[in-house]
Amino acid sequence: MGPKKRLTKRLRVVLDTNILISALLFTGRASSLVPLWREERIVPLVSKEIIQEYLRVLSYPKFSLTEPEIHTLFHEEILLFSEVVKIIAPFPPTSRDPADDHFLSCAVSGKADALVTGDHDLLIIKRIGRCPILSLDTFLKKFSS
Repeated sequence: MGPKKRLTKRLRVVLDTNILISALLFTGRASSLVPLWREERIVPLVSKEIIQEYLRVLSYPKFSLTEPEIHTLFHEEILLFSEVVKIIAPFPPTSRDPADDHFLSCAVSGKADALVTGDHDLLIIKRIGRCPILSLDTFLKKFSS
């Protein structure tokens, strides 16, 4: 016999940087995402560009994380539970802040069920393809029950 198959579908979710950092480093609403990926109820989707942004932000002095702490946090809490998405084609500029477009590209290329963000420039788009763009509270109300 092989491993048991999951009966429920894992939600494929792109988490913007502020949501991910808040989930990992602070207590509060965003921290409730961590058990969701640890329990395999969601799978965070990341791209090369998103990984680079996560690492850059984790190294900000205000977080006071050492290189070994960043390495451990990144590998044991992000990469271990995430799926790396190959961006098929860069997304045409869509958001008011072009630096946010890599989240949209990842959501489309990774066939995400949701993009979770607190960024107003992304939230006003509302949907990219079939993927809704949701605030953290809306995502948690809809999907974490």
